[in-house]
Amino acid sequence: MKTLVPLQPSRPEPVPRDPGPTGTSAGARAVRRRRLPTAWPLTALFVLYPVWWALGLPSFIFAILAVPMALQLRRRDRIRVPPGFGFWLILLAWVVLSGLMLDITAPNTLTPNGFGRYIGWGIRVMNYTALTVAMLYVLNLSEKELPRIRMLRLFGFLAVVTVIGGYVGALLPDLKFTAPLNYILPDVVAQEPFVNRLMHVEVAQVQEVLEGEASSPRPAAPFEYTNTWGENMGILLVWFLVGWVVYGRGWRRLGGYLLVAAAIFPIVFSLNRGLWIGLVIAAVYVALRLALRGRIAVLAGMALATALAGVLVLASPLGGLLDERMQNGHSDEIRATLSSGAVEAAKHSPVLGYGANRALIGSNRSIAIGKSADCKQCGNRELGSNGQVWNLLVGQGWVGAFCYSAFFLWCLWRFRRDNTPIGIAGSVVLILMLFFQFLYGALNTTLAYGLISVAVLARNDRHLRSLRREALAAAGSAESTDRPERTR
Repeated sequence: MKTLVPLQPSRPEPVPRDPGPTGTSAGARAVRRRRLPTAWPLTALFVLYPVWWALGLPSFIFAILAVPMALQLRRRDRIRVPPGFGFWLILLAWVVLSGLMLDITAPNTLTPNGFGRYIGWGIRVMNYTALTVAMLYVLNLSEKELPRIRMLRLFGFLAVVTVIGGYVGALLPDLKFTAPLNYILPDVVAQEPFVNRLMHVEVAQVQEVLEGEASSPRPAAPFEYTNTWGENMGILLVWFLVGWVVYGRGWRRLGGYLLVAAAIFPIVFSLNRGLWIGLVIAAVYVALRLALRGRIAVLAGMALATALAGVLVLASPLGGLLDERMQNGHSDEIRATLSSGAVEAAKHSPVLGYGANRALIGSNRSIAIGKSADCKQCGNRELGSNGQVWNLLVGQGWVGAFCYSAFFLWCLWRFRRDNTPIGIAGSVVLILMLFFQFLYGALNTTLAYGLISVAVLARNDRHLRSLRREALAAAGSAESTDRPERTR
């Protein structure tokens, strides 16, 4: 695919409803109206996600809804794939093949034991496959089946939910409950550490972050971890701005501005430095794109709004919180230890990795095993738990880490000429995916939003090329019409 002509930032055209063939009986029309719309699995995934989270299904709902998506894809004559899909297929193959290494001990880690590692590997294979199906599903839906503006609104809906979850986590950090799914799962599955964590739902993670404070509540709802909340907040907020502010009108645009303002409190309160840096990167990238297009007025307005928001934050108690967090990088030493350990593991198994994270012998604080009152950060931290790239280095070696980054870089390069709001926003999301991989894990929700963003970019590119072809055809038709008159 190649974008030939940039589209001006205008609202995507609504698709007219199909009136159906003439002469259809009223009964048949009623039956047709009762049928679910084609894109119902995607709508259920986004709109009902808070329900899936509360039920303990965030790591399984993608696989569940991928089944009807795959069935719909199977009925299509042709399945389009995004650019760089070969890299992604290699990564999928490596996730499967790396299961052969689950019994091998990585350097400076505990010997793997128990059946849980096989369950975890199976869940990862299932989810990587399901998220790939979701990407292909969105890419192959037509504008009639799923208008692009509706996809943006689905992203925007989850952005609203994430902001609300941020307030709940900040104000009610002790709220937690056991997911209903926990009571019907087999014990061997429910007791697996990864699954057990999902079954005990929390709206916030209470951690020791700021110096002098025993604990700091950090929003997590409606996701499993506060870091996941942070990276998803950044990605969803980008699409929210496009769907509600750029393409929005009237009350929707006003609501968009209000929600962005409301998001400042949970964003600062989350103490998530990666999110803060990611938002700065996104703002700088958008500013550069606007400057290159000569959109000086829009750029000035964005700069003014950013400066005003910064002043308000610094003048409020949030300013002190932000400054204190930047001066207290309590996790920096831990991350450095885990990152160097992941690189060392990849050196010993560069091709296939070890199939999964591995428990480090000791920690950055001590070689002792287990926490104690004097060393709360001692214990067996997991190699591969401090970011997607480190997870891939340990799990799938250098090949897996390369293919993951190569896929998103290829898409970023491929759609670099798309100057529409969707094109710029999609590029921002790809940049955030590449940045966040060094800080946070991506499975499941973040990777899902990143892959679906690739599909939205590819569909937008297809739309632009269609407009270009229509313009060329119209120009050719007009030229052929003028020729006889010039001859006469």
